[in-house]
Amino acid sequence: MSSDSSPAAPTGGPPALRAVLDEVLRTGAALASVEVARTRALAAAGHLALDVIADRGATGRASEMALREVASELAAAENLSDRSVQAQIGRAMTLVDDYPQTLAAWEAGVITRAHVHAIVDVGTPLPLDARAEFDLLAVATAEGLSPGRLRSRLAALAERLQPTTLTERHRRGRDTRCVRVVTGQDGMSDLVATLPTVLAVGIHDRLIQQAHAVIDARNETPETGTDERTAPQLRADILADLLLTAAPDADPTRVDDGPGILGTIRARVQVVVPALTMLRPGRENRDPAELIGHGPIDADTARALAETTPLPWDRVVTHPVTGAVLHTDVYARTAAIDRYLRARDRHCRWPGCTVPAIRAEVDHTRDHALGGATHVANLAHLCQRHHTQKQFTRWRVDQLPGGLLRWTSPTGRTYTDEPLPYSPAVRFLPDDPPPPEPDDSPPPF
Repeated sequence: MSSDSSPAAPTGGPPALRAVLDEVLRTGAALASVEVARTRALAAAGHLALDVIADRGATGRASEMALREVASELAAAENLSDRSVQAQIGRAMTLVDDYPQTLAAWEAGVITRAHVHAIVDVGTPLPLDARAEFDLLAVATAEGLSPGRLRSRLAALAERLQPTTLTERHRRGRDTRCVRVVTGQDGMSDLVATLPTVLAVGIHDRLIQQAHAVIDARNETPETGTDERTAPQLRADILADLLLTAAPDADPTRVDDGPGILGTIRARVQVVVPALTMLRPGRENRDPAELIGHGPIDADTARALAETTPLPWDRVVTHPVTGAVLHTDVYARTAAIDRYLRARDRHCRWPGCTVPAIRAEVDHTRDHALGGATHVANLAHLCQRHHTQKQFTRWRVDQLPGGLLRWTSPTGRTYTDEPLPYSPAVRFLPDDPPPPEPDDSPPPF
């Protein structure tokens, strides 16, 4: 996503909103500068404590106590918890020491605090000696992206810097899967399941579909009851029914003694699997398979999905250098336009939105009622929220060649959202150095 703040506003544009927007941007830049100054000060406090300990030749617990001493001093002055201040010092030292480019970009107003958190979160699993390169590449990648979209780009970027493959790390990570209960208040608790991401996303998607089915059923027959549960409440109730009784007892679509439609609903996930990753899993870090909206997945999981799904896979033909989508096909009769759009868009095309295309709607950029063609050059995925916003607010959108969407805000600013290209099939590498010239001088002995 790129933006242009200079174009003239549409005729009759709201000057008050432009003034508010300018003030938000101005105060945001000022706040970023102050936050970075505080971050540097907190890091300096932490380094002071460690310097004192280094001079004394102490290690381990003494270092911890030195940091705690400094944190307590700052916390007392600000009426804060010393634990929280010590955590702030630790985060500040990580930013200053490991992510200087990110910190500088934040200070300059190029990125926001949310972008910084995304960069640090994704970079945390990397070895320390890889963070400098990641820091530099992350800032270059962040321009024009929302934190959500940046996070998915960075996840693929971080994979290329990992010394081990995602498959190796995923196999270790699977050993941590578990279910636990976190006791809350008022007789409520959180049931937390740590699962492989593909399974967790699939479970959540199935619950979303089932909750929508319940809502649709009660809207069609409002006289049958007074069920006023919200979608989140329905998802929780259906999950409890499925786990306790193996069937959603709250299914309002049951007919007589037969089952309803909730049990037939299956989870949906959207996965992109590069062909070379399937053929050469040992090099998966260079171009990992991706669970759209959530980041890379290991090659074993991607291969298992490819081998077991009864649904046809869309084959996406891309430009070997730019990665742009050129063509899609499949060995089954499906809607070719929808296949192409899913491959091109991957997610909602509102600037910064990460809702996967499988949960979004295909929208005519220029309304069909106004003569807009049903063609890939006039279609794009929008989630329900942003589809509605396009229809009922003063935002305007035009589709440019190559699937670019140019959004124009009520104040006249433009934001360009471009399809995320696939990794190029061809990578250019530097030439091998020439062999050394033969040494024709006589031997020394």
